[in-house]
Amino acid sequence: MKKVKLITDGACIGNPGRGGWAAILRCGQHTKELFGASPHSTNNRMEMAAAIEGLRALKEACEVEIVTDSEYLKKGITEWIHGWKRKGWRTAGKKPVMNRDLWQRLEDLAGRHNAKWTWTKGHASHADNNRADELASAAARNQSFSQGYQPDAHAPCYDLGATPPDEADDLFGGGVQ
Repeated sequence: MKKVKLITDGACIGNPGRGGWAAILRCGQHTKELFGASPHSTNNRMEMAAAIEGLRALKEACEVEIVTDSEYLKKGITEWIHGWKRKGWRTAGKKPVMNRDLWQRLEDLAGRHNAKWTWTKGHASHADNNRADELASAAARNQSFSQGYQPDAHAPCYDLGATPPDEADDLFGGGVQ
């Protein structure tokens, strides 16, 4: 099984506002940088988009370490998601889980790999995290995408309000491939 390091970051100009995401994939001596944008999103959705798009770029099952500076992303996918699912996608306060569409897609993609999640301090000494931040911030500013980027027809939209919650439940409520 190939070993891959996936470094992710999201950015938003205004929150909500114009968003950008970036993913850096490293496998041996090979590096691939991906980035994209959303005209109306949140920082949390962009953090999640970076992980989703990075995992989606892997064409086979891998041993993948996902490095993020988002505690929301790391704790959400490694800790909180189990309780949300047990409670029918409700929080401890009995409210619907925000970004459920993205959590479900992320769980599906991460489950295809031997995934390990690592938190790093943002804007610090992690060179790849700093590079991902630069790419995500530029993508948010310029609303740009990496060359050759093709959106996934099965992926939830990263924009806020693009799909009403009841439709999102129908579209992404299980078995998303």
